[in-house]
Amino acid sequence: MSVLVVGSLHLDVVLRAPHLPRLDETVTGSGVDYVVGGKGGNQAMAASRMGATVGFAGRIGSDEFGGMIRKALVTSGVDITQLQIDDGSSGMSAAIVEDSGEYGAVIVSAANLRIEPSRIRMPVGTTHVLLQNEVPETVNISVARQARKIGAAVWLNAAPARALSSELTEMVDLIIVNRIEAAFYASALPPTKVLTTLGSDGVLFDGNAFPAHKVTVVSAHGAGDMFVGALAAQAAGGTSMSEAIAFAQAAAALQVGTTVAARDALTQNAVHRFTSHQSSL
Repeated sequence: MSVLVVGSLHLDVVLRAPHLPRLDETVTGSGVDYVVGGKGGNQAMAASRMGATVGFAGRIGSDEFGGMIRKALVTSGVDITQLQIDDGSSGMSAAIVEDSGEYGAVIVSAANLRIEPSRIRMPVGTTHVLLQNEVPETVNISVARQARKIGAAVWLNAAPARALSSELTEMVDLIIVNRIEAAFYASALPPTKVLTTLGSDGVLFDGNAFPAHKVTVVSAHGAGDMFVGALAAQAAGGTSMSEAIAFAQAAAALQVGTTVAARDALTQNAVHRFTSHQSSL
């Protein structure tokens, strides 16, 4: 059982500051981290760290950022056979994390906008395909078509929010959104296909509410991607959806309640320990 993630790759520059700057304001920050991300990269690394066999298809630039991204994927155990190399710049983002743990970010897509879908193939044994909205929809449609041909489940993390074609949504088995994206799509998406993450308010899926774990938030950056990656890893292993959601919520809780260095050390056993002792939190 394996997961193919097709999506974006960024080098995230994460700044820590008391608050987001207002227009024309300069704020003194307290630290900076360089984190490999992009929704595609984050979800691929999360799924791999949570025990899935993961392949990734996307595009990086030929710059120094591209080398850092490639190394991070390999270190996380992700198969990068289908990683495309662009002559230009890699994607990047700049995020500012407030003392409260909330954040704002700006992304520059660069090479992510030039993914060549004709070069993407479904690895043997692929059971789940993860897509996001940080790459052109033509890429997602092409990949979804291939996935349907082999009977793989197609999941779309419809973020950031944008208009979706009916051609794509009809091929998607599960659409994952947060509360902001859910409001954007409103009645445009079939409710039976939608899973909504609500941060500290938990998760809604198939008419059921799943309460969140209570943790002290260090940073909410990347929490949604950790949830999606962990959820896919569990589903690919045959876990029921309700159990997969509980597992993914535990992984996301660890993500937001730890430092960047500790997040990189997450293992499946750590999540199991967290789940077993959640009553003490």
